[in-house]
Amino acid sequence: MIALGIIFVFLAASLLLGLRARRGRDMDLEQWSVGGRGFGTIFVFLLLAGEIYTTFTFLGASGWAYGKGAPAYYILCYASLAYVLSYWLLPAVWRYAKQHRLISQSDFFVAKFESPLLGALVALVGVIAMVPYLVLQLKGLGIIVSVSSDGKIPSHWAIVIGTVALTVYVTISGIHGSAWTAVMKDVAILAVVLILGIYLPIHYFGGFEDMFQAVDKAHPNFITLPTSGMSTSWFSSTVLLSALGFYMWPHTFSASYSAQNERVFRRNAIFMPLYQLILLFVFFAGFAAILVVPGLKGADADLSLLRITTATFPSWFVGIVGGAGLLTALVPGSLLLMTSATCLAKNVYRLARPQTTDRQVTRLAQWLVPALALVSLYFTFNGGDSIVSLLLMGYALVTQLFPALLASLSARRFVTKQGAAAGIVVGVVTVAVVTLSGVTVGSLMPALPQAVKDLNVGVIALVLNAVVMVAVSAATRTAGRPAPAPPQVQPEAAAGAG
Repeated sequence: MIALGIIFVFLAASLLLGLRARRGRDMDLEQWSVGGRGFGTIFVFLLLAGEIYTTFTFLGASGWAYGKGAPAYYILCYASLAYVLSYWLLPAVWRYAKQHRLISQSDFFVAKFESPLLGALVALVGVIAMVPYLVLQLKGLGIIVSVSSDGKIPSHWAIVIGTVALTVYVTISGIHGSAWTAVMKDVAILAVVLILGIYLPIHYFGGFEDMFQAVDKAHPNFITLPTSGMSTSWFSSTVLLSALGFYMWPHTFSASYSAQNERVFRRNAIFMPLYQLILLFVFFAGFAAILVVPGLKGADADLSLLRITTATFPSWFVGIVGGAGLLTALVPGSLLLMTSATCLAKNVYRLARPQTTDRQVTRLAQWLVPALALVSLYFTFNGGDSIVSLLLMGYALVTQLFPALLASLSARRFVTKQGAAAGIVVGVVTVAVVTLSGVTVGSLMPALPQAVKDLNVGVIALVLNAVVMVAVSAATRTAGRPAPAPPQVQPEAAAGAG
């Protein structure tokens, strides 16, 4: 009961903090969704860098360290590369967004390509990708609260209660509620991760080196990449795909609009890769659990961090771990709900009803938050994928927006709106077909070298996307170009010719 009480204290504190964030503000759409573009370095850091500390980190990273070993290291690598990319990418995005008063990610594509229809397509792709990401957060929330409370709160009730809480404060406070709860979340999760990652290897094995030697003895080659399957080829392509897709998530992309100035991004880009190193301690907890709580198979590997925690620590500390884990679901979940609602209201509904006012769009976005929460609950209770698998599918989808975004930043417009749309559709359809059918590059083309067969199929979709984008752009740019006027014959020349 002590653990359960502490978890509810965390829940109540996050709800109160989220509601209090609204005080003194008139919540128009700009204030509700991008904080009036007034966030400083710390808030932007927590919204962008703190994004890595979600239930995916808390459960998925340790679960993959437990169940798959070395391939889990991709989680450590991709965000570091994405943060380096942000040094150049985000200032350019922020400048354009501020100049044109953009609110959502879709607005950026609408303005760059002068196509509301392309904006609607981008909004729909983003929302479709964010649903599995939100499902990931809710599944993680249920696991964390249920296991930490020793089953006193069933997983489904934990999910419902948490969803109600984040829906309430998102609807009322918008991104301000997310920003303030992010402060509480990152302080709690960093403390918990460091304690678990340092204490568990020392307590059970005497040190980090001894832990890895014990794991390697029990499971030879487990902490090195395999020669096929999740090999170096899979690792590299997955890191690339995830790094390119990191800022393509609509909630991360639009969160960059909230900064006071572009210097915020360059300062943050220096420190964010170092912040990523904290993930090592999550891996250490997962590796320690391999020998302490053996036998977790499949999706149950995501329970490894919580199982070793409950087996090692007193109830009050388990409650703190559960409370911190709860926050890793609420903060990103709130951003996902808010951004999905904003994209649908502003870039889909308003396209169909152009006479809709800004105030009506704001109201609709707020009402869409509970509607989207209900949709996510449905998929949460009717899905069975592991936490990392859900995230990889979402990344493969949103990364299909990257080629068009990159092309839009060029000074010379060589990609047309038709080309951008065609590339995105081809990429998304490829990801959908591959995900639903379960095929791999190797099963499609078994005669290829092993390194090619092991490539993440999302990269194949990205290549097809880029090829189609360039080809269609060339065709539509030529088709749309007016025919050259016939040469004008000067009267003198005509007379002379006669």
